[in-house]
Amino acid sequence: MAAITAQVRRDHIPGGPTLPVRDASAHQMKVYRPRYQEGYRTSAIVERYGFPEPVDVDFVIPAYNEQDQLENSVKKLGAYLSGTADEHGAIIADGVPSNFSWRIVIADNASTDGTWVIASELSERYPDHVRSIRINRKGRGFALKTAWSESKARAVAYMDVDLSTGLEHIDSLILPILAGTADIAIGSRLMGQSDIRRSFKREAISRSYNFLLHTYSGARFHDAQCGFKAMSAASAEELLPRIVDDEWFFDTELLLLAQSEGKRLEEVPVRWVEDSGTTVHIVDTTIKDLKGMRRMRRALHASYADILRDRATYYQTRAQRAFRGSLVPLAAIQAA
Repeated sequence: MAAITAQVRRDHIPGGPTLPVRDASAHQMKVYRPRYQEGYRTSAIVERYGFPEPVDVDFVIPAYNEQDQLENSVKKLGAYLSGTADEHGAIIADGVPSNFSWRIVIADNASTDGTWVIASELSERYPDHVRSIRINRKGRGFALKTAWSESKARAVAYMDVDLSTGLEHIDSLILPILAGTADIAIGSRLMGQSDIRRSFKREAISRSYNFLLHTYSGARFHDAQCGFKAMSAASAEELLPRIVDDEWFFDTELLLLAQSEGKRLEEVPVRWVEDSGTTVHIVDTTIKDLKGMRRMRRALHASYADILRDRATYYQTRAQRAFRGSLVPLAAIQAA
């Protein structure tokens, strides 16, 4: 551990966007090792810096072996939310802080490099703005379930660690949820107003995947996999326990479930720049996504059939009660 820590500290990025630092003499950050709380999946957290607090928004950053860009990304996001840097990370003097309270939550899902060392150092340096959890298994979906399920925020959100989506869209993502006009908000790279810079290969795969979602799964949203999403605490509490997938299909399953439940969805066209260093394995992810689509199609169709049967039983029972004791034969009502 000492060797890893020394290496990571040499790689710290000098200058650039930063966050307000609390006086270290006035606050002593503690490391919390397995001490489980009530709540869904909290037993998966094996180490933490800080506990959930009742803020407006928790911004979760899932991180697996991301020691090279985690620190800069957290500083950039925090500085933008604090109003000390613009959406590109440039320092500004006349910025305006976000008009909602927030925390950045680093969810390290079983990294094997120095990611947790960096996450813990950021949490210790910025205890008012950053907290970290270390999870005992891989999977972006699992990391989000774990972090969101223990949150005490009014809204939960997540962003990919590369911050490929422009930070200027944060208000458009968060404010509708805090205002109660949307249950879920998502960034979309496939709307007419979106500004996208990525390879032809990634563009073709993304459009093909979303075409299948529309034609095979009946999706009514444009982009399932943009790493820029938020939802209300109430929606998270309702939907998260029902999500089966713990990996990359998590986003799609969440949105299909939300659609089936009639949740109000806000789509935000975004500026998005591809990260050339992405670690996503496209072929493996595609196969798993197709299996997930098949599973969801069966599950949602079965659920819809159950709903129709329940409605038929409900209305039949109402009719029987309404005409009980009358001269109208119940058989005639049922036949009608």
